Amino acid sequence: TFTQYAQLSGLVPLVAIVNGRCFAGNTALVASSDVIIATEGATLGMGGPAMIEGGGLGVYTPEEVGPMSFQVPNGVVDILVKDESAAVETAKKYLSYFQGTIDGWEVSDQKPLRHEVPENRLRLYDMREIITTLADVDSFLEIREKFGVGLITGFIRVEGRPLGVVANNPHHLAGAIDSAGADKGARFVQLCDAFDIPILSLMDCPGIMVGPDVERTALVRHALRMFNVGANISTPMFGVVVRKAYGLGVQAMCGASSGVPNFTVAWPTAEFAAMNIEGSVKLAFRKELMEIVDSDERRAYFDQRVAKAYDDAKAVNAASSGGVDEIIDPADTRAWIISGLNALPPIKKREGKKHPYIDPW
Repeated sequence: TFTQYAQLSGLVPLVAIVNGRCFAGNTALVASSDVIIATEGATLGMGGPAMIEGGGLGVYTPEEVGPMSFQVPNGVVDILVKDESAAVETAKKYLSYFQGTIDGWEVSDQKPLRHEVPENRLRLYDMREIITTLADVDSFLEIREKFGVGLITGFIRVEGRPLGVVANNPHHLAGAIDSAGADKGARFVQLCDAFDIPILSLMDCPGIMVGPDVERTALVRHALRMFNVGANISTPMFGVVVRKAYGLGVQAMCGASSGVPNFTVAWPTAEFAAMNIEGSVKLAFRKELMEIVDSDERRAYFDQRVAKAYDDAKAVNAASSGGVDEIIDPADTRAWIISGLNALPPIKKREGKKHPYIDPW
């Protein structure tokens, strides 16, 4: 059973619903699935209370072993729902994205997108609002919402056609990519590619996260999963730069190169830079800064250089060298996506697997 079920991975969509207690062999089947949907009262673990006690590891109730309080934020459970009825409806919605185009869709007014990203670059906004506005009404199904929160992944429809969405979340690390976000994004891109579902990448990324704390999480290996997976997909990708497009982080968001997506467009709020702008100024003008003795004068010179660098990074000034096809009116983004979809050749019915399996993590 375990072998046969695992061999289905990458051939057909695999969905597991957990309602109540699930341990040991049942959990192994659940974890082999592409997506795990669980109810609020469920508990899920590789070993149940009897196994734990038998190993001399303590006495626990089933609900203490694998509650949703940590199986959701740690990424094991993809979607948490209230009850079994909601789980069934969610499973139906999830599977629908793998069944092609549907008729009967509604579109939201696209004009509010022009004001979604504040002109003040230091102010936050809600990336999910952008996703739901671009998508057909009520078509957004988020995957792993509480895990790897710096990246948003999920399925949408545009004119009834399914797409996967990968987007930076400016509310976490300003949208920088950490280990959990990279794992989440890479796996989702692989899932979309396995079933030929086009991908929309909404980019607002200041880079791959830096510092000793994140390096302890094996960031070097985790972050590059997005490069290796993205660079080897054959499903179409559409890129939209919403705000920051900095260095290796934004490359991770578009298959390691702006040349991978079928198109890459930018909003007027976009910024392009090889790295964090303050850091780049310190590196580029280290000698000049060291030669200025007066601290106030040095600070003024630094601020002047940073201001110029930010101006140079603006889309209207930098897009020509940033691998962008065009700077667009945000309200036209959906039209670009539709044109991109219309330009695609018919998808041939796949026989056999595109990938050996879908990474369980």
